[in-house]
Amino acid sequence: MKTILQQMKFRFLVLIFIFLSVHSYAESIGLDEIRNIKVAVHRAIESSAVTDSLYLTLKSESNQSPLIVAYIGTLEALKAKHSWNPYNKIKYVSLSQKTMRKAVERDPNNLEIRFMRFTIQHYTPSFLGFSKDLDEDRKAIVRQFKNKKFGLADAPLIRNIAAFMIESDRCLKEELPVFKKYI
Repeated sequence: MKTILQQMKFRFLVLIFIFLSVHSYAESIGLDEIRNIKVAVHRAIESSAVTDSLYLTLKSESNQSPLIVAYIGTLEALKAKHSWNPYNKIKYVSLSQKTMRKAVERDPNNLEIRFMRFTIQHYTPSFLGFSKDLDEDRKAIVRQFKNKKFGLADAPLIRNIAAFMIESDRCLKEELPVFKKYI
C-alpha cells in the first residue's frame, strides 16, 4: 500500500513539474515573472521552505490573476504534502480546493487551471471528499480539446494534458479518442 501511495505521489510531482515547465501566460504580470514562479514552484515540490516563501509572496500580490490564484492553490496542496500533521494536511487540502474553485470561477475556460485542479483532485484520496469537481473538470477539458480551445497552452502542455487524461482512467471510453490524437 505504501509503495502505491509513493508511486502516486511521485507521479503527481512529475506531472506538476511537467505542467509548470511549459509555456503559460499571465494576465497581470509578465511572462518572465510567470517563468520565475514556475521555477520556484518546481523547487517547492521538494522544499517546504520554498513552498512557504513563494506562498506568502503570491498571497501578498495585490492584483492576482486567475492563473496566480491557481498557483496559490497548488502551493496550498504542496503545503499539505509537506505537513506531517494529519490535521494540517486536511486543512491545506481543503484550503487548496477553495482556492482552486475561486480560480476556476474567475476563468472557467482556462485549460491550465482546470487541469491543475483536476490533477490535484485526482491524487487526493476520494474518501476525504475533496474530489468533487473531477467530472466537471474532465468534461470541461474534453470540451476544450474537442473544440480545440487551448488558449495560450503550447503543444507540450497539450500533449501532457492528453496523456494524463488517458492515464488517469477517469475518462469515458468515448472520450479517449479526443485525447489520443494529441499524444
